[in-house]
Amino acid sequence: MLRWAVTQMQAADIYFGHGTDNSYSEAQVLLAAVLHLDFTQLDQFADARLTQDERAAFAELLEQRIEQRIPAAYLVGQAWFAGLPFLVDERVLVPRSPIAELIARRFTPWLQQAPTRILDLCTGSGCIAIACAYAFPEAEVDALDISIDALSVAEQNIAYHEVEERVIPIESDLYQAIPGQRYDLIVTNPPYVDAEDMADLPAEFSHEPELGLAAGNDGLDLVRTIMREAPEHLNDQGILICEVGNSMLALIAEYPHVPFTWIEFEHGGEGVFMLSKADLVRFQHEF
Repeated sequence: MLRWAVTQMQAADIYFGHGTDNSYSEAQVLLAAVLHLDFTQLDQFADARLTQDERAAFAELLEQRIEQRIPAAYLVGQAWFAGLPFLVDERVLVPRSPIAELIARRFTPWLQQAPTRILDLCTGSGCIAIACAYAFPEAEVDALDISIDALSVAEQNIAYHEVEERVIPIESDLYQAIPGQRYDLIVTNPPYVDAEDMADLPAEFSHEPELGLAAGNDGLDLVRTIMREAPEHLNDQGILICEVGNSMLALIAEYPHVPFTWIEFEHGGEGVFMLSKADLVRFQHEF
């Protein structure tokens, strides 16, 4: 059944990139959900036969994946991020940020000590905020988003991971709802897709909320505000971690004198920068 699904998806030339990057992994996600198994268990039962009902359910999911171009994470209602499961649906983006690797590294070497207050801007499903809460068990995390729909999903995930006392979802247009609040770490994966890329995105992206993707002609509409207002919300040794993806080149071109630290990842991904509070203050007039 896995071989058949891989063949069907490869023949259909669908796009991968919402939690998996190949047809085999995508098929595993779908089949594991139908069989109520962890996808890591599939190899243990590779010789088992599927029942007729299981075959039908799997074929139906595969048809939706191919015909409607719905990412597997939405079809099964779950995605993995930083080694943790998260509930997802079409109210939020599918978690896939390379920031997960930074969280696993506890943001070394840029954080001088473990943060006690963390801000996750544009939290979406809450995956970054919740993963940070696991990485820093003494920290409080504010999870902000402008979308009520996204915050509803984040609240479900916060409850699922039982971190209600430390991860606080807040409706906010960027920093608007937290005047005077300061943090040791601001981490954000905001909308950053420019107009040209939005027009060319594969069909799978049409199932994600446009609010979580589009960010003006150059993809930097939100990033400018995030950088300009960050100093008012960072403690003296605080840092900003921000993902801008393909808009990295536009950001470098617009601010050639700003000393962005572009982070290299072992497991793939690019377009994530770090700026210290000192540098944000020094170049605040440019943003």
